[in-house]
Amino acid sequence: MKSDIRVCANWERVHDRPVYALGDRCPECDGPTENSAPAPFGPEDPYGEYRRRARRRTE
Repeated sequence: MKSDIRVCANWERVHDRPVYALGDRCPECDGPTENSAPAPFGPEDPYGEYRRRARRRTE
């Protein structure tokens, strides 16, 4: 699932704070933007088995 809100890819080098946008370009520096949503749990997640087991118990 992707978020519509994007953050400037260069904000750590160019800006003193994160700059958010809805488009593909940063409104302040015209640099590229990237998805601001955190990555989902990966298959190498060491606690994934425990989370799935706990979720099955509550259902």
